[in-house]
Amino acid sequence: MRTRRTLMAVTAGLAASTLLLSACGSDKKDNSSEGAAGDASQVEVFTWWASGSEKLGLDALTKVFNTQHPETKFINGAVTGGAGSDAKNLLQTRLQAGDPPDTFQAHAGAELTDYIAAGQLQDVSNLYDEFGLKDAFPKDLIARLTVDGKIYSVPSNIHRANVVWGNPAVISAAGLDPAAKYATLDDWFTALDKIKASGKTALSVAQTWTQVNLLETVLISDLGAEGYNGLWDGKTDWSGAEVTKALTDFQKLMSYTNDDRAGLDWPEATQQVIDGNAAFNVMGDWAEAAFQEAKKTAPADYIYFPVPGTDGIFDFLADSFTLPVGAKHAGGTKNWLDTISSKDGQIAFNKAKGSIPARNDIDKSEFGAYQQTAIDSFGKDTIVSSLAHGAAAPIKVSTAISDATSKFTTGATDLAQYQKDLAAAAASK
Repeated sequence: MRTRRTLMAVTAGLAASTLLLSACGSDKKDNSSEGAAGDASQVEVFTWWASGSEKLGLDALTKVFNTQHPETKFINGAVTGGAGSDAKNLLQTRLQAGDPPDTFQAHAGAELTDYIAAGQLQDVSNLYDEFGLKDAFPKDLIARLTVDGKIYSVPSNIHRANVVWGNPAVISAAGLDPAAKYATLDDWFTALDKIKASGKTALSVAQTWTQVNLLETVLISDLGAEGYNGLWDGKTDWSGAEVTKALTDFQKLMSYTNDDRAGLDWPEATQQVIDGNAAFNVMGDWAEAAFQEAKKTAPADYIYFPVPGTDGIFDFLADSFTLPVGAKHAGGTKNWLDTISSKDGQIAFNKAKGSIPARNDIDKSEFGAYQQTAIDSFGKDTIVSSLAHGAAAPIKVSTAISDATSKFTTGATDLAQYQKDLAAAAASK
């Protein structure tokens, strides 16, 4: 069994904010456990895994589901859109109309706060007991998932967001050693300067959410785990000099990026590295699946390392699934949650997705070289929660940060205003 340090980020803050929101929304339907009894003839699974390696992961999971629960018809409710932005908008419309899918994908952590407060999710703690998940999942992960004594989702995986992916041929052509280590962002800037001078894109990014992913890794690098966690529990001042330094570094990193970023999603940004048009890309480890799909082998065809300054820190997110209040096929949902949390389901899904299992009783030799390093890292490193992927802040806050970032990276605001906008966004929860 893997051992893990205590997950540090926002569990206490999430519980507190949920209590406050629940008090403000006490006229909402009670979201206490209704169980998962009911129609098991089908299950509509609502995700944003609609293409590429993400769809391959869903397909692998569906294959296991069809074997384990042939009596339940799988209905694919996938919606296209990077990081789930389009899916989340459609989902909110359906929830407000009283027409929820049988289960929907959500990032574990603070992203669930609004759904819980609105009375839109059922407590699935009873399934953790029935499926034996309190023993199969690490205790610190269970603690992160627990809100006011209840659990509202089941994770299918663990992802790491603070990973640099690189093309060794492009790096070598710029006169750099692909095996070089960069202890700080300043060290990395020197290498990025040389790559930019060679005529290649030094750092590929895509639309706004990928830029927020980059931003959070810079904040982690410059503030450290404790300082970064303090952004979400109020102990770190968003208006402080340390944050100004981090935003200055983020601004410098954006100066190395591709001009066509606004029209791209993460697969296209990662593809620039795969095709040798860019040297580096900062992306979660779903990118690993893209390199595998392209038949690339590390370290000959690609390299990976933690964002400089974040070695020893694991920027955490997890895809999880829910049981919405009013789900028409709750029995089908129960079967889906059974599969995604099972050994066979987690092995098949994570092999295809590039992530690692949430379960702690799976042999890591089942997985490739990158995933084995991620398993080791998750077991020993300091864990922080991802902003871009819903673990660190409620949807309202992360949306406001995304809006502020879009204005900044398109030149609509300067750095001083950007910092003010971020401080206001963090205070909006």
